Amino acid sequence: MSKSKRVGVLTGGGDAPGLNPAIKGLVYRGSELGLEVIGLFDGWRSLLNPRPGVLELDRAAVRRWDRDGGTNLGSSRTNPFRQINEKGEHQDRSDEVLTNIEQLGLDAVVACGGEDTLGVAAKLSEKGVKVVGVPKTIDKDLAGTDYTLGFDTAMRNITEIIEHSRTPAGSHGWVQIIEVMGRHAGHLALWSGVAGQAHIVLIPEHPFRYQRVFQILHDRIGPPGLIPGRAERPRYAVIVVAEGARAEDGETITIDDRHDAFGHARLGGVGDVLAQRIASETPYESRAVMLGHPQRGGPPSAIDRIMGLLFGARAAEAVTANEFGKMVSARGVAPACELSLVDISQVSGKIQTVDVERYYDTNRYHLKNIGM
Repeated sequence: MSKSKRVGVLTGGGDAPGLNPAIKGLVYRGSELGLEVIGLFDGWRSLLNPRPGVLELDRAAVRRWDRDGGTNLGSSRTNPFRQINEKGEHQDRSDEVLTNIEQLGLDAVVACGGEDTLGVAAKLSEKGVKVVGVPKTIDKDLAGTDYTLGFDTAMRNITEIIEHSRTPAGSHGWVQIIEVMGRHAGHLALWSGVAGQAHIVLIPEHPFRYQRVFQILHDRIGPPGLIPGRAERPRYAVIVVAEGARAEDGETITIDDRHDAFGHARLGGVGDVLAQRIASETPYESRAVMLGHPQRGGPPSAIDRIMGLLFGARAAEAVTANEFGKMVSARGVAPACELSLVDISQVSGKIQTVDVERYYDTNRYHLKNIGM
């Protein structure tokens, strides 16, 4: 009888609904295949400082995890290849990861994450680590897969906010701007905007013109001060804007000048800038809300529960079959999609953006063929 494999599982980057179902799927399917699963706390940080950051996971421990949002293992944006030492210099500590994997007796690591987390996994794979990736990001911008955990739930959450925003906007005659996540890709903004029937959607893939935004608003609202309930046209509008969207004559807007361990700036504020321009250059009042982290909060949707379980189970099968250096991939419409494995190197440095030519009306600033 062959020795059972001891597998570590971690979740890195931003938390997302669907991660806990993925861990449950890994543990449940792994128990059928003879795998021993160990939970590693706080992403790649757990393999730089592994004690006491491990948790024995069995079916009883994770039985209810599919109901939970976020990640019960915790997360971090740790990059072992780019750590800051006592002198404030960047240091490569990836060899420590290899040492700690050996000390923990791990035969493989399942990493659940997005471009950064799986980018680390790809580089560790090159150094001999036996790794399998599970795709997670609410932005749905990972290459090599049609679905990433967290997208459906985040889209649900944003759609609800759009609907709730209509009440004050309609009561006061405002232009309500909702800023959502999306650094390089506008999938979340575009599709939640369609679901919530926002009048304008602005995405990173296509720089916008302020004057065009003003004209679209004028065409919808007309002169301000219309009487509620008696107007022939709406007296308000909702705009959804991705945090990475920018004007043709401007740069991407950031909260401050800090960068994370992967070199990313903290984006945010384009909604406020747009609201200020509308208020100062048009006759309309405008308000902005930046949703931030709550848009990826709460329990996973049905799609994210199912996809998490499927992704986790497929990762367990990959470990059992010694198919390392791979990421689980979904092709087709979730959850009735085909699961396969792709080379994890496909993820590193590649972004899956909105197909502007196919889906986005660059003049109308919205989804093609749907008037709102």
